[in-house]
Amino acid sequence: MKWCHSQVAGHALLGVADAGGSIELLRLVQSEPFSRFALEKQCLALSLDWSTGKAGRASDQPLKIISSDSSGRLHLLQVSEAGPGLQHVATWQAHHFEAWIAAFNYWQTETVYSGGDDGLLRGWDTRLPSTPVFTSRRHSMGVCSIQSSPHRENILATGSYDEHVLLWDTRSMKEPFTDVPVQGGVWRLKWHPFHHHLLLAACMHSGFKILNCQKAIEEKREACAVSLSHTLPNSLLYGVDWAWLHFHRLPQTPPSFSEGSLPCRDPGAGTADPVCTLKAEGQPPAPSLDHLVASDGEGGTKLRSGDKLRAPLQPLTAVAKNGGRPLPSQIKACGCDHCPEAAGSDISLLATCSFYDHLLCFWQWENS
Repeated sequence: MKWCHSQVAGHALLGVADAGGSIELLRLVQSEPFSRFALEKQCLALSLDWSTGKAGRASDQPLKIISSDSSGRLHLLQVSEAGPGLQHVATWQAHHFEAWIAAFNYWQTETVYSGGDDGLLRGWDTRLPSTPVFTSRRHSMGVCSIQSSPHRENILATGSYDEHVLLWDTRSMKEPFTDVPVQGGVWRLKWHPFHHHLLLAACMHSGFKILNCQKAIEEKREACAVSLSHTLPNSLLYGVDWAWLHFHRLPQTPPSFSEGSLPCRDPGAGTADPVCTLKAEGQPPAPSLDHLVASDGEGGTKLRSGDKLRAPLQPLTAVAKNGGRPLPSQIKACGCDHCPEAAGSDISLLATCSFYDHLLCFWQWENS
Protein backbone atom coordinates (compact mmCIF):
# COMPACT_ATOMS: atom_id res chain seq x y z
CA MET A 1 0.00 0.00 0.00
CA LYS A 2 1.23 3.49 -0.81
CA TRP A 3 -0.26 6.95 -0.46
CA CYS A 4 -0.15 9.29 -3.41
CA HIS A 5 1.92 12.35 -2.42
CA SER A 6 -0.47 14.77 -4.10
CA GLN A 7 -4.24 15.08 -4.02
CA VAL A 8 -6.24 13.77 -6.95
CA ALA A 9 -9.49 15.60 -7.71
CA GLY A 10 -9.37 16.97 -4.18
CA HIS A 11 -8.94 13.60 -2.51
CA ALA A 12 -6.13 11.76 -0.74
CA LEU A 13 -5.64 8.42 -2.50
CA LEU A 14 -4.24 5.12 -1.23
CA GLY A 15 -3.05 2.61 -3.82
CA VAL A 16 -3.32 -1.08 -2.91
CA ALA A 17 -1.79 -4.09 -4.69
CA ASP A 18 -3.65 -7.23 -3.57
CA ALA A 19 -3.37 -11.01 -3.72
CA GLY A 20 -6.41 -11.14 -5.99
CA GLY A 21 -4.31 -9.65 -8.79
CA SER A 22 -5.84 -6.17 -8.69
CA ILE A 23 -4.73 -2.59 -8.16
CA GLU A 24 -7.25 -0.59 -6.13
CA LEU A 25 -7.50 3.11 -5.34
CA LEU A 26 -9.18 4.11 -2.09
CA ARG A 27 -10.21 7.56 -0.91
CA LEU A 28 -9.42 8.53 2.64
CA VAL A 29 -13.09 9.20 3.44
CA GLN A 30 -14.47 6.01 1.91
CA SER A 31 -14.03 2.37 2.88
CA GLU A 32 -14.93 0.95 -0.53
CA PRO A 33 -12.54 1.27 -3.50
CA PHE A 34 -13.78 3.64 -6.16
CA SER A 35 -11.46 2.30 -8.84
CA ARG A 36 -10.09 -1.17 -9.50
CA PHE A 37 -7.94 -2.59 -12.28
CA ALA A 38 -7.40 -6.35 -12.67
CA LEU A 39 -3.84 -7.00 -13.87
CA GLU A 40 -4.01 -10.52 -15.29
CA LYS A 41 -5.83 -13.76 -14.51
CA GLN A 42 -4.29 -16.11 -11.94
CA CYS A 43 -1.64 -13.72 -10.64
CA LEU A 44 -0.90 -11.81 -7.46
CA ALA A 45 -0.23 -8.07 -7.53
CA LEU A 46 3.08 -7.81 -5.65
CA SER A 47 3.96 -4.11 -5.56
CA LEU A 48 3.03 -0.65 -6.71
CA ASP A 49 4.62 2.78 -6.85
CA TRP A 50 3.27 6.24 -7.63
CA SER A 51 5.09 8.58 -9.98
CA THR A 52 4.81 11.31 -7.31
CA GLY A 53 7.56 9.98 -5.07
CA LYS A 54 9.18 13.36 -4.50
CA ALA A 55 7.54 16.62 -3.52
CA GLY A 56 6.06 18.56 -6.39
CA ARG A 57 4.75 17.51 -9.78
CA ALA A 58 4.45 19.56 -12.94
CA SER A 59 0.84 20.34 -13.83
CA ASP A 60 1.28 18.74 -17.25
CA GLN A 61 2.89 15.58 -15.85
CA PRO A 62 0.43 12.66 -15.92
CA LEU A 63 -0.08 10.75 -12.68
CA LYS A 64 0.94 7.12 -13.10
CA ILE A 65 1.27 3.87 -11.17
CA ILE A 66 3.72 1.07 -11.89
CA SER A 67 2.88 -2.39 -10.56
CA SER A 68 4.48 -5.83 -10.65
CA ASP A 69 2.92 -9.30 -10.44
CA SER A 70 3.70 -12.92 -9.61
CA SER A 71 4.06 -13.84 -13.28
CA GLY A 72 7.01 -11.49 -13.75
CA ARG A 73 5.12 -8.76 -15.58
CA LEU A 74 5.07 -5.00 -15.07
CA HIS A 75 1.91 -2.94 -15.56
CA LEU A 76 1.90 0.80 -16.22
CA LEU A 77 -1.38 2.52 -15.34
CA GLN A 78 -2.47 6.13 -15.62
CA VAL A 79 -4.77 7.83 -13.12
CA SER A 80 -7.46 10.00 -14.65
CA GLU A 81 -7.77 13.07 -12.46
CA ALA A 82 -11.18 14.09 -13.82
CA GLY A 83 -13.29 11.56 -11.99
CA PRO A 84 -10.33 9.45 -10.89
CA GLY A 85 -10.01 6.03 -12.47
CA LEU A 86 -7.28 3.69 -13.70
CA GLN A 87 -6.40 3.41 -17.37
CA HIS A 88 -4.10 0.77 -18.79
CA VAL A 89 -1.01 2.12 -20.57
CA ALA A 90 1.30 -0.86 -21.05
CA THR A 91 2.11 -4.38 -19.82
CA TRP A 92 5.32 -6.25 -20.50
CA GLN A 93 7.26 -9.31 -19.36
CA ALA A 94 10.12 -8.13 -17.14
CA HIS A 95 11.31 -11.23 -15.23
CA HIS A 96 11.32 -15.02 -15.52
CA PHE A 97 9.77 -15.51 -12.08
CA GLU A 98 7.96 -13.27 -9.58
CA ALA A 99 8.56 -9.55 -10.13
CA TRP A 100 8.77 -8.67 -6.43
CA ILE A 101 9.15 -4.92 -6.85
CA ALA A 102 8.67 -2.09 -9.34
CA ALA A 103 9.52 1.56 -8.74
CA PHE A 104 9.74 4.88 -10.56
CA ASN A 105 12.78 7.05 -10.96
CA TYR A 106 11.16 10.00 -9.19
CA TRP A 107 13.26 12.52 -11.12
CA GLN A 108 12.65 11.02 -14.56
CA THR A 109 9.30 9.29 -14.33
CA GLU A 110 9.46 7.75 -17.78
CA THR A 111 12.09 5.45 -16.23
CA VAL A 112 11.09 2.58 -13.95
CA TYR A 113 13.09 -0.15 -12.21
CA SER A 114 12.12 -3.71 -11.40
CA GLY A 115 13.50 -6.56 -9.32
CA GLY A 116 12.61 -10.22 -9.59
CA ASP A 117 13.04 -13.64 -8.07
CA ASP A 118 15.41 -14.38 -10.96
CA GLY A 119 17.96 -12.15 -9.17
CA LEU A 120 17.83 -9.46 -11.85
CA LEU A 121 17.63 -5.71 -11.36
CA ARG A 122 16.38 -4.02 -14.51
CA GLY A 123 15.68 -0.51 -15.81
CA TRP A 124 12.99 0.32 -18.35
CA ASP A 125 11.97 3.25 -20.54
CA THR A 126 8.18 3.16 -20.37
CA ARG A 127 7.94 4.76 -23.79
CA LEU A 128 9.62 1.66 -25.32
CA PRO A 129 9.26 -1.04 -22.68
CA SER A 130 9.92 -4.11 -24.81
CA THR A 131 13.69 -4.10 -24.09
CA PRO A 132 15.35 -3.23 -20.77
CA VAL A 133 17.65 -0.21 -20.67
CA PHE A 134 19.98 -2.22 -18.43
CA THR A 135 20.11 -5.57 -16.64
CA SER A 136 22.23 -6.05 -13.52
CA ARG A 137 23.14 -9.35 -11.88
CA ARG A 138 24.98 -7.65 -9.02
CA HIS A 139 22.54 -9.05 -6.45
CA SER A 140 23.08 -12.80 -6.01
CA MET A 141 19.47 -13.61 -5.08
CA GLY A 142 15.96 -12.24 -5.64
CA VAL A 143 15.64 -8.44 -5.68
CA CYS A 144 12.85 -7.46 -3.28
CA SER A 145 13.07 -3.71 -2.72
CA ILE A 146 13.87 -0.64 -4.80
CA GLN A 147 13.44 3.04 -3.98
CA SER A 148 14.65 6.11 -5.82
CA SER A 149 15.76 8.87 -3.47
CA PRO A 150 13.13 11.64 -3.25
CA HIS A 151 15.87 14.07 -2.10
CA ARG A 152 18.91 13.46 -4.30
CA GLU A 153 18.71 12.96 -8.03
CA ASN A 154 20.51 9.88 -9.41
CA ILE A 155 20.52 7.97 -6.08
CA LEU A 156 18.84 4.55 -6.04
CA ALA A 157 18.66 2.00 -3.20
CA THR A 158 18.04 -1.72 -3.77
CA GLY A 159 17.72 -4.69 -1.43
CA SER A 160 17.69 -8.45 -1.90
CA TYR A 161 17.33 -11.86 -0.31
CA ASP A 162 21.14 -11.91 -0.49
CA GLU A 163 21.10 -9.71 2.67
CA HIS A 164 22.74 -6.70 1.03
CA VAL A 165 21.60 -3.10 0.50
CA LEU A 166 23.18 -1.50 -2.56
CA LEU A 167 23.29 2.19 -3.45
CA TRP A 168 23.58 3.15 -7.10
CA ASP A 169 24.26 6.24 -9.18
CA THR A 170 21.59 5.90 -11.88
CA ARG A 171 23.85 7.57 -14.44
CA SER A 172 26.04 4.45 -14.38
CA MET A 173 24.37 1.21 -13.33
CA LYS A 174 27.34 -1.11 -13.94
CA GLU A 175 28.34 -1.23 -10.27
CA PRO A 176 26.86 0.17 -7.05
CA PHE A 177 28.94 2.73 -5.19
CA THR A 178 28.06 1.26 -1.77
CA ASP A 179 27.39 -2.29 -0.56
CA VAL A 180 26.00 -2.74 2.97
CA PRO A 181 25.56 -6.25 4.46
CA VAL A 182 22.58 -6.27 6.86
CA GLN A 183 22.41 -9.94 7.94
CA GLY A 184 18.86 -10.44 6.72
CA GLY A 185 16.85 -10.50 3.51
CA VAL A 186 15.91 -6.92 2.59
CA TRP A 187 12.19 -6.83 1.93
CA ARG A 188 11.57 -3.07 2.14
CA LEU A 189 13.65 0.12 1.92
CA LYS A 190 12.35 3.58 2.80
CA TRP A 191 14.22 6.88 2.55
CA HIS A 192 13.46 9.30 5.38
CA PRO A 193 10.91 11.92 4.28
CA PHE A 194 13.08 14.83 5.52
CA HIS A 195 16.70 13.71 5.91
CA HIS A 196 18.28 12.71 2.62
CA HIS A 197 20.90 10.43 4.16
CA LEU A 198 18.74 8.14 6.35
CA LEU A 199 17.52 4.83 4.94
CA LEU A 200 15.22 2.44 6.83
CA ALA A 201 15.44 -1.26 5.96
CA ALA A 202 13.15 -4.19 6.84
CA CYS A 203 15.55 -7.14 7.09
CA MET A 204 13.19 -10.05 7.79
CA HIS A 205 14.71 -12.26 10.54
CA SER A 206 17.29 -9.55 11.27
CA GLY A 207 14.64 -6.98 12.25
CA PHE A 208 15.03 -3.41 11.06
CA LYS A 209 18.02 -1.13 10.59
CA ILE A 210 18.51 2.61 10.12
CA LEU A 211 21.42 3.32 7.79
CA ASN A 212 23.28 6.64 7.73
CA CYS A 213 24.36 7.03 4.11
CA GLN A 214 25.57 10.63 4.19
CA LYS A 215 29.25 9.96 3.50
CA ALA A 216 28.43 7.28 0.98
CA ILE A 217 26.17 9.63 -0.97
CA GLU A 218 28.40 12.69 -0.78
CA GLU A 219 31.79 11.03 -1.23
CA LYS A 220 30.83 7.86 -3.16
CA ARG A 221 33.50 5.90 -1.36
CA GLU A 222 32.42 5.40 2.23
CA ALA A 223 30.13 2.60 3.37
CA CYS A 224 26.84 3.41 5.10
CA ALA A 225 27.02 3.32 8.89
CA VAL A 226 24.36 1.40 10.82
CA SER A 227 22.87 4.05 13.11
CA LEU A 228 20.54 1.58 14.76
CA SER A 229 19.68 -2.11 14.55
CA HIS A 230 16.75 -3.77 16.30
CA THR A 231 15.73 -7.42 16.14
CA LEU A 232 12.23 -8.62 16.92
CA PRO A 233 12.55 -12.22 18.21
CA ASN A 234 10.50 -14.98 16.54
CA SER A 235 9.34 -12.78 13.70
CA LEU A 236 10.06 -11.88 10.10
CA LEU A 237 9.96 -8.13 9.50
CA TYR A 238 8.40 -7.38 6.13
CA GLY A 239 7.12 -3.81 6.42
CA VAL A 240 8.68 -0.53 7.57
CA ASP A 241 7.85 3.12 7.00
CA TRP A 242 8.59 6.57 8.39
CA ALA A 243 5.85 8.89 9.61
CA TRP A 244 5.51 12.09 7.58
CA LEU A 245 5.31 14.07 10.78
CA HIS A 246 8.46 15.54 12.24
CA PHE A 247 9.19 16.07 15.93
CA HIS A 248 11.98 18.32 17.13
CA ARG A 249 13.18 18.70 20.68
CA LEU A 250 13.63 22.38 21.44
CA PRO A 251 16.90 23.47 23.10
CA GLN A 252 15.59 23.43 26.67
CA THR A 253 16.38 21.35 29.69
CA PRO A 254 15.08 17.87 28.86
CA PRO A 255 12.42 16.43 31.15
CA SER A 256 13.59 13.99 33.79
CA PHE A 257 11.71 10.87 34.75
CA SER A 258 12.37 8.45 37.56
CA GLU A 259 13.02 4.81 36.84
CA GLY A 260 10.06 2.49 37.01
CA SER A 261 6.53 2.53 35.71
CA LEU A 262 5.67 5.56 33.58
CA PRO A 263 2.24 6.78 32.48
CA CYS A 264 1.26 6.85 28.83
CA ARG A 265 2.55 9.97 27.11
CA ASP A 266 2.54 11.63 23.76
CA PRO A 267 4.73 10.49 20.87
CA GLY A 268 8.00 12.36 21.19
CA ALA A 269 7.78 12.80 24.95
CA GLY A 270 11.01 10.90 25.48
CA THR A 271 9.59 8.09 27.61
CA ALA A 272 10.22 4.40 27.39
CA ASP A 273 6.66 3.21 27.84
CA PRO A 274 5.71 -0.29 26.70
CA VAL A 275 4.34 -0.33 23.21
CA CYS A 276 0.79 -0.14 22.10
CA THR A 277 0.87 -2.56 19.16
CA LEU A 278 -1.85 -4.05 17.01
CA LYS A 279 -2.21 -7.81 16.73
CA ALA A 280 -4.61 -10.14 14.97
CA GLU A 281 -5.59 -12.00 18.12
CA GLY A 282 -5.15 -11.36 21.83
CA GLN A 283 -2.90 -8.89 23.57
CA PRO A 284 0.72 -8.76 22.41
CA PRO A 285 3.60 -8.63 24.84
CA ALA A 286 5.43 -5.34 25.10
CA PRO A 287 8.33 -5.38 22.60
CA SER A 288 11.68 -5.87 24.25
CA LEU A 289 14.67 -3.57 23.93
CA ASP A 290 16.98 -6.48 24.64
CA HIS A 291 18.23 -6.58 21.07
CA LEU A 292 18.67 -2.83 20.67
CA VAL A 293 21.95 -1.75 19.10
CA ALA A 294 22.92 1.88 18.55
CA SER A 295 25.81 3.67 16.90
CA ASP A 296 28.85 4.48 19.00
CA GLY A 297 29.50 7.61 16.91
CA GLU A 298 32.53 6.10 15.23
CA GLY A 299 30.84 3.98 12.62
CA GLY A 300 30.49 0.99 14.95
CA THR A 301 27.72 -0.16 17.21
CA LYS A 302 27.22 -0.82 20.85
CA LEU A 303 24.53 -2.61 22.82
CA ARG A 304 22.04 -0.39 24.65
CA SER A 305 20.05 -3.18 26.30
CA GLY A 306 18.35 -2.18 29.54
CA ASP A 307 19.14 1.53 29.12
CA LYS A 308 15.49 2.45 28.76
CA LEU A 309 15.61 6.18 29.37
CA ARG A 310 18.70 6.78 27.28
CA ALA A 311 17.98 4.35 24.45
CA PRO A 312 17.54 6.21 21.14
CA LEU A 313 14.77 3.82 20.05
CA GLN A 314 11.65 3.69 22.20
CA PRO A 315 8.33 1.92 21.71
CA LEU A 316 5.31 4.22 21.68
CA THR A 317 2.16 3.74 23.71
CA ALA A 318 -1.43 4.63 23.05
CA VAL A 319 -0.82 6.63 19.90
CA ALA A 320 -4.52 6.72 19.08
CA LYS A 321 -5.62 7.58 22.63
CA ASN A 322 -3.16 10.42 23.02
CA GLY A 323 -3.22 11.68 19.46
CA GLY A 324 -5.39 14.67 20.34
CA ARG A 325 -3.37 15.84 23.33
CA PRO A 326 -0.95 18.75 22.95
CA LEU A 327 2.75 18.00 22.75
CA PRO A 328 4.98 18.85 25.69
CA SER A 329 6.51 22.34 25.52
CA GLN A 330 9.97 20.98 24.66
CA ILE A 331 8.65 19.10 21.58
CA LYS A 332 7.68 20.73 18.31
CA ALA A 333 5.83 18.93 15.51
CA CYS A 334 5.89 20.06 11.90
CA GLY A 335 5.09 18.82 8.43
CA CYS A 336 7.50 18.14 5.61
CA ASP A 337 7.42 21.74 4.38
CA HIS A 338 8.74 23.14 7.68
CA CYS A 339 11.34 20.67 8.82
CA PRO A 340 13.90 22.24 11.14
CA GLU A 341 17.54 21.35 10.69
CA ALA A 342 18.72 23.22 13.79
CA ALA A 343 20.94 21.76 16.49
CA GLY A 344 19.35 19.56 19.11
CA SER A 345 17.62 16.22 19.17
CA ASP A 346 15.67 15.17 16.13
CA ILE A 347 12.76 12.74 16.72
CA SER A 348 11.30 10.48 14.06
CA LEU A 349 8.36 8.11 14.24
CA LEU A 350 8.38 4.84 12.37
CA ALA A 351 6.20 1.76 12.04
CA THR A 352 7.05 -1.90 11.50
CA CYS A 353 4.96 -4.98 10.75
CA SER A 354 6.08 -8.57 11.07
CA PHE A 355 5.12 -12.10 10.12
CA TYR A 356 4.53 -15.03 12.56
CA ASP A 357 3.75 -12.71 15.50
CA HIS A 358 1.28 -10.57 13.48
CA LEU A 359 2.49 -7.34 15.08
CA LEU A 360 2.19 -3.74 13.94
CA CYS A 361 4.56 -1.69 16.12
CA PHE A 362 5.15 2.05 16.40
CA TRP A 363 8.53 3.41 17.43
CA GLN A 364 10.10 6.72 18.37
CA TRP A 365 13.72 7.21 17.34
CA GLU A 366 15.72 10.10 18.73
CA ASN A 367 18.74 10.98 16.62
CA SER A 368 20.99 13.43 18.44
